[in-house]
Amino acid sequence: MEWLGHILRFIASAVVLMFLGFLLPGFSSLTFGQALIAAGVITALGYLVQALMGRNISAYSRGITGFLVSAVVIYAAQFLVPGLQVSIIGALLAAFVVGIIDLFVPTTVR
Repeated sequence: MEWLGHILRFIASAVVLMFLGFLLPGFSSLTFGQALIAAGVITALGYLVQALMGRNISAYSRGITGFLVSAVVIYAAQFLVPGLQVSIIGALLAAFVVGIIDLFVPTTVR
């Protein structure tokens, strides 16, 4: 049943990305399908960065470095996800909002 938790977390990430599109300037609105693709790409890029640079660099380290890495990952995802357009300010705001949400809705997937 551990896989069910991963699927629910993935779907929740897509919904958060859709929410960010409506909430933030510089972050395009996404359909659910685009948001699922974006969640997958952001997850893959995050794992790649973590594998290359170590766990302390990840967004889950909750430091300024993790925040900046999250913003860069979100910004880079726009080049791989059709329909996703993010400005630098939009990526910084999105990383901040995702960090706040992650603070209040902790997960065991770490």
